[in-house]
Amino acid sequence: MLDFVIDNYQYLIIPFVAAVVGWLTNWIAIQMTFYPIEPIGRPPFFGWQGIIPSKAEKMGRITTRSILSKLGSLSETYAALGPKDIAQHIVKHFDPLIEGYVDDLMLAHEPTVWELTPLQMRTVIYSMVHKKLPQTVEAISADLREAIEDLIDLEWLVVREIEKDKTLINRIFQEVGQKEFDFIINSGLYIGFFFGIFQAGFWYFVQQQFGSIDPATGAQIIAAPWLLPVFGIFVGYATNALAIRIIFSPVQPVKIGRFTLQGLFLKRQTEVAHVWCDLVAREVLNVRNIANAMLYGPKSHRTMSIVRHHVRETADEVVGPLKRVAQAAIGLQDYSKLKDDSAQRSVEIGVAAFDDLQFNLNRAVIVKKMLVEKMLLLSPQEFQQLLRPAFQEDEFKLILLGAVLGGLAGLIQILTLY
Repeated sequence: MLDFVIDNYQYLIIPFVAAVVGWLTNWIAIQMTFYPIEPIGRPPFFGWQGIIPSKAEKMGRITTRSILSKLGSLSETYAALGPKDIAQHIVKHFDPLIEGYVDDLMLAHEPTVWELTPLQMRTVIYSMVHKKLPQTVEAISADLREAIEDLIDLEWLVVREIEKDKTLINRIFQEVGQKEFDFIINSGLYIGFFFGIFQAGFWYFVQQQFGSIDPATGAQIIAAPWLLPVFGIFVGYATNALAIRIIFSPVQPVKIGRFTLQGLFLKRQTEVAHVWCDLVAREVLNVRNIANAMLYGPKSHRTMSIVRHHVRETADEVVGPLKRVAQAAIGLQDYSKLKDDSAQRSVEIGVAAFDDLQFNLNRAVIVKKMLVEKMLLLSPQEFQQLLRPAFQEDEFKLILLGAVLGGLAGLIQILTLY
């Protein structure tokens, strides 16, 4: 049987060790909240994946339902993006490509007819398409704005972006809650030291009452060595639990004399609103993502119906008096297929216009402003849902993790110091 020996000076070390244990367990718990992004081994029992990346889809759905749904409708977001500016941007991108666009379509469907078409006639067709392009794009944009609530599944959009790049959900939570996560880590130092003082006092009392003296060295042989790991479990548990509580409680400001108490995160509503809205406007609700959601999302068939309607009308207007001749030359079925294909190719060219980074950033500034204004109007209960899901979903894991790490630290402490 091992004899654990303690000298009096070692009582003084306990608060400092408890402080380090508190800081280290909290730091590890926060790191394990975010990393690794991809699973290692076979989670949850034989491996690990960061809590937030592992719940990326669920976090996306919670964020959409608890926050985005309160920050305005899709119609308001689309209006903020500026439908006219978007239409002008598409026209600017599309216009230089018209000759190639018409040539590709005709050569794909009716190469012989197009080859035999006189250059003068081709030039007239090019000119008509150039002339009709702004009207067509504006008409499509107006219809999309009217029906946008039925064209985009916002939850699908958010989840798709988060699933596509799990570092995005990490960045959102880290940038929004950086001060709170730093507080959790640093509070482990102070709370751990505070508990360590009581731990040292209780430890001293136990040794005085139940310890014995080593006859060979005169040093005190400690009683109940298991108490240090138990205290480690308590310190690891308590530091995490208290830190999380201080961040979110009380929800409403409470006046006590000259002081006002409120959860640390809730006090930063203005600061957080700017950070969160900037990220969401740039990374999630940007022009490119909204366009992709309309054209390739679960409701894309409705968008394509609007686009086809206007492109087919434009094709008929461009052909004009020669419509019957064209139908007779290539057949009604092929003529209809040509118009549908022109709609599909128009979409591909239009979507490419939204790869312009600067245009996306310029629009994001406007959307951010709209979102910030609305976020500042949220109640504290609504606002806390911005960060709360990161803890609430697996809060017990964070606290349990702190307890386990604290217990291991206490075990190491008893084996190395005593």
